[in-house]
Amino acid sequence: MNRFLSFLVQSVVTVPSAITVWFLSYFAFDLTFLISFAISLAGGVIVYKITSGVMTTRFLKKHQLTRKEYRYIKKNLDEAKQKINKLNKSLFSIRDLPTIKQRLDVLRITRKIQSMTQTEPKRFYKAEKFYFSHLDSVVELTEKYRFLSQQPKKSHEIDVSLYETRQT
Repeated sequence: MNRFLSFLVQSVVTVPSAITVWFLSYFAFDLTFLISFAISLAGGVIVYKITSGVMTTRFLKKHQLTRKEYRYIKKNLDEAKQKINKLNKSLFSIRDLPTIKQRLDVLRITRKIQSMTQTEPKRFYKAEKFYFSHLDSVVELTEKYRFLSQQPKKSHEIDVSLYETRQT
């Protein structure tokens, strides 16, 4: 669900509702300005929450998910986002030019899978293996590769390990 678009729709519905509630309470019920403002604010919050609930329900119905499933998917996507950020840092801290294309491809693919899963949460179940094993492995391999590549004295064993890690 696009957060900005969701916030925009909720605001477009909430602000006129809150203004209408203020006008009604101030002019029709002849309440004081502050009491009308408080009632208007409370009405705005209620309308915002109702709009949020309706939009969430529609989103879940559209993607044929339950709230529990969506919370599970959302939690795992948030964890994956942290891992992808970690991967990004590791990949760009490596100063090896010959592997730059390969590193960029890995990052592009992981971001593409993440964005596709965010737009269509039902696809998470198809990409579960990626999230629970492949992503962890790539992050771990990248961090070890970065560690090895930053060693001051490179021996033959380190060069062989770096080559094998690149191939993996």
